[in-house]
Amino acid sequence: MNISNYADLLKAARQQPEPQRLLFVFTQPELPDGYTEAQKRDFQAGRGGVLTPQMCTDKALGELGDFSDLVQESRQMGPDWKIVFVACLAGRAGVMPSSEEAQEHLKTMIHSIQNGAISRYLAYDQDGELVRFS
Repeated sequence: MNISNYADLLKAARQQPEPQRLLFVFTQPELPDGYTEAQKRDFQAGRGGVLTPQMCTDKALGELGDFSDLVQESRQMGPDWKIVFVACLAGRAGVMPSSEEAQEHLKTMIHSIQNGAISRYLAYDQDGELVRFS
C-alpha cells in the first residue's frame, strides 16, 4: 500500500495481521551546536537545522482518531513541535504490545532521530502532510 497521508497509515496498520501500537516522536527544528553563519542564514530561511525530540508517546491503534485529534492532544501535553515521526510496533500471537514494551522502541527512535537516521520512519508536518527528506 502506498502511504501518502496519515489516514493511509492508519488504514495500513488496521490491515496488518497483528495488532499495532503506533510510536510518535514530536520534534522541533533547531540550529546545531557550533553552527556556522551560513547554517544560521539557511535556518532562518526555513532550511537546515537539526530536528530535536521534544516529547514522545505510544498509542494503540484503537486509541487514534484523525490527525487533527493527534495534534490537539499533543498541544495539550507538551511543547511546540513541527515534525512528528511515526513507527508501528506489531504485536505477537494476536496480543497488542504494551505501552511498557513500547518504551525501549521509543528510546531507539529518539536516538535514531538525534543521529539523523530517519529513513525508516514516516514523518508528518503539523498539517498531516507526509514529509520527505533529501
